[in-house]
Amino acid sequence: MSEQTSAIISKVWGMCNPLRDDGVSYGDYLEQLTYLIFLKMSDEYAKPPYKRATGIPEGYTWSDMHTLKGAELEEKYKAILEKLGEQGGILSKIFKGATNKISNAAILYRIVQMIDKEKWVAMSSDVKGEIYEGLLQKNSEDIKSGAGQYFTPRPLIRAMVECMRPEPLKTIADPCCGSGGFFLAAQAFIADSKNYTLDREQKEFLKNATFYGNEIVLATYKTALMNLYLHNIGDIYGAVPITLGDALLTDPGYRVDYVLTNPPFGTKSSMTFTNEEGEQEEEELVYNRQDFWTTSSNKQVNFVQHINTLLKATGKAAVVVPDNVLFEGGAGEIVRKKLLETTDLHTILRLPTGIFYKPGVKANVIFFDKRPASAATQTQEVWVYDFRTNIHFTLKQHPMTDADLADFIKCYNPQNRHERIETWSEENPDGRFRRFAIEDILQRDKTSLDLFWIKDKSLADLDNLPEPDELAADIIENLQSALESFQELQAQLEK
Repeated sequence: MSEQTSAIISKVWGMCNPLRDDGVSYGDYLEQLTYLIFLKMSDEYAKPPYKRATGIPEGYTWSDMHTLKGAELEEKYKAILEKLGEQGGILSKIFKGATNKISNAAILYRIVQMIDKEKWVAMSSDVKGEIYEGLLQKNSEDIKSGAGQYFTPRPLIRAMVECMRPEPLKTIADPCCGSGGFFLAAQAFIADSKNYTLDREQKEFLKNATFYGNEIVLATYKTALMNLYLHNIGDIYGAVPITLGDALLTDPGYRVDYVLTNPPFGTKSSMTFTNEEGEQEEEELVYNRQDFWTTSSNKQVNFVQHINTLLKATGKAAVVVPDNVLFEGGAGEIVRKKLLETTDLHTILRLPTGIFYKPGVKANVIFFDKRPASAATQTQEVWVYDFRTNIHFTLKQHPMTDADLADFIKCYNPQNRHERIETWSEENPDGRFRRFAIEDILQRDKTSLDLFWIKDKSLADLDNLPEPDELAADIIENLQSALESFQELQAQLEK
């Protein structure tokens, strides 16, 4: 990260402590910054040399606000938010229902002045993106707000994109896009001159027709739109690349070349309603869709089925899934078998703990290529890279970096994955990359894809045990998983 970027991030973030004292959360502050930076950028675009029509009505621009102070500033800002929420296109999507949550007029003035000093449009999209991503990361670190649920580690996103090697003039979907991290990494990869030299048509397609997203949380949806806009994806007047709502409810109808995604953690889909006694009750949500192989209330299993639907006949997917998707019975087993039969599920990356904001999460990335309908089983072998056993990261003291995933990318061999070489052998039992034949997998209990072979040193070496909080999180997660299995069994017995 450049010094300029770091300085702006710390300046922007420095405002947060006085706001916290006023009861403004990180998420609310980020939302207000979204509005204010958007207004400032639109104002810059409206002036020479750009002279763009920004769609912001006269009297409601940054220029009408940035010199005001006190109650006048508050009133004008409030009026601008209301007015823009009534406009069309991306403006109304970002500003719909927007309100000023910075009740301290002096702090609002300081934030406006700070934003006013920077030339946002003149910055490269990399710098603007880094600033916004830096703020998103800070927000995600505030675990109490639950904000981390939509923040996938950027080194993991970049590694997944590098393995997929998305091409120009092809479409990319993320049905739970959070703040848009996969889109930005894919855009950066396609726009990188080391990978492709884009002509005008390809640049236009990358900006306006490549990405299809879905996000269920309104605040995150607005954050994603702003993030894409800062990175030059989409247009103020064009079609909005992200849809607000539950992606699992229906088949959206479009088909894409790639799906890159990290569906939300938590296995159960549920809805809360008020019963006749006025009490809040939760009911499991089961999605009955004709295009699904099986019905289930397991959110992650449903996302895997939904992703399969989104792919063209030659489409490719890289999906973060928790361990339970790889080994649990019932709907999980049905979906695994169908994936092995109808797609080439060629690679699994076992992820280490300590890289997500939810502690103790055990997850994997599954890579699969869709295949045209055929009677033969499409998966012939599954290659597993064990990036978990004897590897530990923490979010602050020892975060995962791009360099940590370099060996996986090398083993994956994105240029030609059919010329891979195992690093595991009888002589090298700790080799992390190993091939499993489909015949062996189909004989496993419940067709489990939870494949590992390296000895866990912490089991033999007490000095090598994970941190106590990590162990506690593991125990809680295992107990919760066992309890859920018993509850499912009980529910089946009662039917």
